[in-house]
Amino acid sequence: MNKATTTNTQKLVLLALLTAIVVVLQILAMATRPLFPAFSITLVLVPIIIGAALIGTFAGGWLGLAFGAAVLISGDAAVFLGINPVGTVIVVLLKGALAGLAAGAVYKLFSKKNKTVAAAVAAVICPVVNTGIFILGTYIFFLPTINEWAAAAGYENATTYIIFGMVLVNFIVELVINIILCPVIVRLVHYGQARRAA
Repeated sequence: MNKATTTNTQKLVLLALLTAIVVVLQILAMATRPLFPAFSITLVLVPIIIGAALIGTFAGGWLGLAFGAAVLISGDAAVFLGINPVGTVIVVLLKGALAGLAAGAVYKLFSKKNKTVAAAVAAVICPVVNTGIFILGTYIFFLPTINEWAAAAGYENATTYIIFGMVLVNFIVELVINIILCPVIVRLVHYGQARRAA
């Protein structure tokens, strides 16, 4: 077996492992939701960013797509599925896939200069894209319902409700977790790979 075949096999194994981790983390997030009903915080973006950094941009997209599929299967999007099933599937799959692709593209761009900085930038971009697509999707597919929810919750308008009632706390916590964990994990993996190659 030549070196290229070995490397490709290792990447496929790592991708399969990270895909399984994404699914398990999403199921755990859903299972723990009753403990934290006000929040929808997930660690799933961490393996997406790591996969995008270690394997490549398209691996990040695949892991993001797996995240979206796990969200749909786990029932985490059940409320939105009841309102607009097609819109929900589009938004959930698109936000995950684009977040992973963006993380991979940014990592590739910055990694030529510094892999740790590249991982940190990818750790920021991934939740920004994920949350940004979610917000855009709520405007496109769910605005009448969001307006009703906003009024019932005492918010002035849908935008205020989406930002302060739905995404802000989750986004900040996910962003901080990603910024702390991803560069460290990517750096450790690269260090291990360099030691093994030496």
